[in-house]
Amino acid sequence: MTQSAFAYIFGQPVTDIPQDLFIPPDALKVVLHSFEGPLDLLLYLIRKQNIDVLDIPMLKITEQYLGYINQMQAQQFDLAAEYLLMAAVLIEIKSRLLLPQPEKAELEEETDPRAELVRRLLAYEQMKLAAQGLDALPRAGRDFGWVYLPLEIATEERLPEVQIADLTQAWLAILSRSKHTRSHSVVQEAVSVRERMTAILRHLNDKGTTMFTALFDPEKGAADVVVNFIALLELVKEGMVRVVQDTGAKEIEVLLAA
Repeated sequence: MTQSAFAYIFGQPVTDIPQDLFIPPDALKVVLHSFEGPLDLLLYLIRKQNIDVLDIPMLKITEQYLGYINQMQAQQFDLAAEYLLMAAVLIEIKSRLLLPQPEKAELEEETDPRAELVRRLLAYEQMKLAAQGLDALPRAGRDFGWVYLPLEIATEERLPEVQIADLTQAWLAILSRSKHTRSHSVVQEAVSVRERMTAILRHLNDKGTTMFTALFDPEKGAADVVVNFIALLELVKEGMVRVVQDTGAKEIEVLLAA
């Protein structure tokens, strides 16, 4: 039987350890640490020789696995118990395959002794491939770093909203002036609230903002003042305009809602 190489020097396989070669006791720990457990070692031996996992040649694989274990023990390396347990499992499976089966057992449905080992190997390989896929993803601290920059957010100064009582008081003052205004007996064309709402919005679109008193013309009489006031209240209710008053200021300001 051809002995497998445990190392390669300048491309040449090394199957026997030279007598005068000194290997520190901890040197082979690096070799074993490259495997994550007995299943990883066993899968490596299978894939290295392009062996079908569903049809493992137990005699060949068991001998290679035991050869690896013997090399580790020869260097006074303390093997983990799980590696020795896998060696016992391989020997048990190999023995079951070599023993002749009773005639009664041949008539019954035979169970492959390797089935459980194959299931574990396939499940392990699937998890290993998934872990490698996750490890290949960009990782913070390894592939890139986080950069934190101060973000200056411009905040719009929002004036305090006008209370309904203040708005009513301002409107009553305008209404009072309209009552004292003399007007000619002229029949005025009726104007709907919706039309006045449109007029107010058009005015704000042109000016951006306007004073509350600028929306009313007492010269046109109380009816016009009332219609304008109702139109303004509807716009505030629908969230289309805002009515604000700066601290300490007497004038009420009307502006488009943001």
